[in-house]
Amino acid sequence: MSLNLYPHRWPPTDPSLIQLYSMATPNGQKVSICLEEMGLRYDAHLINISQGDQMHPEFIRISPNNKIPALIDPDGPEGKPLALMESIVILHYLANKTGQFFPRTYRAQLDAQQWLTFQAAHIGPMFGQFGHFHVYAKDKTSDTYGEQRYTAETRRLLGILEARLKDREYLMDDYSIVDMATAPWVNCLAGFYQSYEYLGMAEFTAVERWRAQVTARPAYQRGMVVCKP
Repeated sequence: MSLNLYPHRWPPTDPSLIQLYSMATPNGQKVSICLEEMGLRYDAHLINISQGDQMHPEFIRISPNNKIPALIDPDGPEGKPLALMESIVILHYLANKTGQFFPRTYRAQLDAQQWLTFQAAHIGPMFGQFGHFHVYAKDKTSDTYGEQRYTAETRRLLGILEARLKDREYLMDDYSIVDMATAPWVNCLAGFYQSYEYLGMAEFTAVERWRAQVTARPAYQRGMVVCKP
């Protein structure tokens, strides 16, 4: 892969490796955890969103929506380099590339895809809005409507995860990219947002059992601190 295809502001240390452009937020952690779980070698480049790195033209060239994470694989499909944005697409790509952490049968793949979509369309956005109103916007609003709305929605979504996990160890039959996508967001509620008691997370016993099991994995613990400012 030609060096001029990489963002010059974040040059690779080894152009033959996968290049990850990210920050240790739940969306970024999904991919770094996945790379660690799969044992793939990669270069990690911090895109510090608190300092506006995501708006740099060279980053936008590989992530047009100026969101982390983004990835460049010099050994992409059809023997050509590949740049990808959107964490769920990256996870699915890596699972297909390696043949790891994704179901084999078509029926099970559809099940996994719907739970990945559930994470991307509901868990991430709604948990993020909860964090915004509960943590960041308390002094920016004149009422509690936003916080109450997203608190209720967050608890509703935790209830859906609780029902899914009640009789199973992981979100799919086996540990998969679905768990990697979802666990950082659930963990963020208790960790970064410091809302374990506020949300009554102890009530969701199956979710808490699953969260403890997933976050104890060595690859998870390595991946969650990649690209930490």
